Amino acid sequence: MHLTLDDARRQFPTGSGYLDAATMGIPPLSAIDALSEDLMLWGSGRRDPAHYGGVVERARAAYARLVRASVDDVSIGGQTSVMAALAADAVPHGGEVLVVDGDFTSVVYPFKVRHPESTRSVPLHALADEIGPQTAMVVFSLVQSSTGQLAPVDEIRAAAAAVGALTVCDVTQAAGVYPVAASDWHITVCHAYKWLCSPRGVGFMTVSSEIRDRVAPLHAGWYAGDDVWQSIYGPGMRLADNGRRFDISPAWQAWVGAAPALDLFASLDIAALHARTSALADAALEALDLQPQGQSIVALDDADGRLLAAVRSAGLTASGRDGRIRLSFHVWNDDIDVLRVAGALKSLREPKGVLLAQHVQHPIE
Repeated sequence: MHLTLDDARRQFPTGSGYLDAATMGIPPLSAIDALSEDLMLWGSGRRDPAHYGGVVERARAAYARLVRASVDDVSIGGQTSVMAALAADAVPHGGEVLVVDGDFTSVVYPFKVRHPESTRSVPLHALADEIGPQTAMVVFSLVQSSTGQLAPVDEIRAAAAAVGALTVCDVTQAAGVYPVAASDWHITVCHAYKWLCSPRGVGFMTVSSEIRDRVAPLHAGWYAGDDVWQSIYGPGMRLADNGRRFDISPAWQAWVGAAPALDLFASLDIAALHARTSALADAALEALDLQPQGQSIVALDDADGRLLAAVRSAGLTASGRDGRIRLSFHVWNDDIDVLRVAGALKSLREPKGVLLAQHVQHPIE
């Protein structure tokens, strides 16, 4: 049953003017309440560690619904790079790894460290064309962190399938604001502290069942055991036979805040949310006489930081990335935020009346 966008927006009463979900989300009221209660119970000695297992499973199930995956394919993690490192270890010796120019380093460094000679970086728009018989794995973010650009998913998937290459997709900047189908890719990784508005330290990886045996559970500990509470002492080892074999031990309080936030987003019509947020972003661009892009992130060239300074002076929260100002519109934003952005930036027109250059991107279909 879907939660309406307006109902969801009421969970973020302090979100007006916050245009930085691409950096860090803000928690819904339900997450704040859950964390507050847990802190009180923990502080009074009334928390049993076993309680948190149910919290983790609630979060895992919500994430599986959100990304349209089987819960058996979902593992829990804490950092994107740690999960990506498992994928990097699965690359056959000498096989080429394609990564994307300017992609977030947490999905690039693990491959460059593990395969320095065979990891090659190419522009996002050329990624599908660069896939060839020598390519063993293709690694990319579904939505680019610095620009909001959507990857050409159909072309990548077709080109990878044609040569039998594995695909690794980071959905951190997509899940929670853009529809994600984890089953489209062999492996996905996601940190939930951005658009999913969870505490930092909550992450997920999906590994399709068809390649599960090709990925080594290098970080296996007690939480990767078939029976968690029977896996706390060695030397015997019986790992879970599903995605839980890749689990790491959870940071308990982080998951307390994540479970209600993930429930919220798993109950939303994410396609409708993306339609609303991208419409707000496009309205801001149009108010500045710039071309709409159909995405939730607006990135404008801002090498000297003047645009970011102006937005912050207007009481808005945004970020600067790679010589650009980055504005990200989420469920709590509305037309008032669009007007405030336009008002802050219209004053920075050049003498000829042209706003500082818009970052050129490929259109999203």
